[in-house]
Amino acid sequence: MEINVRLATREDVKGIIDLCNEVFEENTTLDKALESYDQTCNDSNQIYLIGTVDGQIVAHAKATIIPTMYEGMGNYSIINHVCVKEEYRKHHFATKLLDEITKISKEKGCKNLSLWSKNFREAAHACYLNYGFEVVDAKFFEKEI
Repeated sequence: MEINVRLATREDVKGIIDLCNEVFEENTTLDKALESYDQTCNDSNQIYLIGTVDGQIVAHAKATIIPTMYEGMGNYSIINHVCVKEEYRKHHFATKLLDEITKISKEKGCKNLSLWSKNFREAAHACYLNYGFEVVDAKFFEKEI
């Protein structure tokens, strides 16, 4: 089974949201997703990737390139919403998305990739570890505003 990985377009947003709502049990509306996409689509540091099989969106990942002015730190890439439709898992589709994000991140001068994943996504964690990510000794802080 072959996957086609490419940058997403506005026309892909409905398929992305349908996939993420299914995989992550989210409830994002198409209007909200289009509003967010429209605000970020012209920013070359906002990377929306999709993977298609026979024209159907079966995988998605989002990366944000964070440029910094700190020489030692360099630019970095934060990845979120890596998802693959359940029946297409075990075909290395997530790896292909990560490969493309890695390529783009290197082109943009990133020194590292970071991602976060909820604790219950154990299968995804195995994929990330297999890809070479390491669990770092850090705390993730969040404040609702």
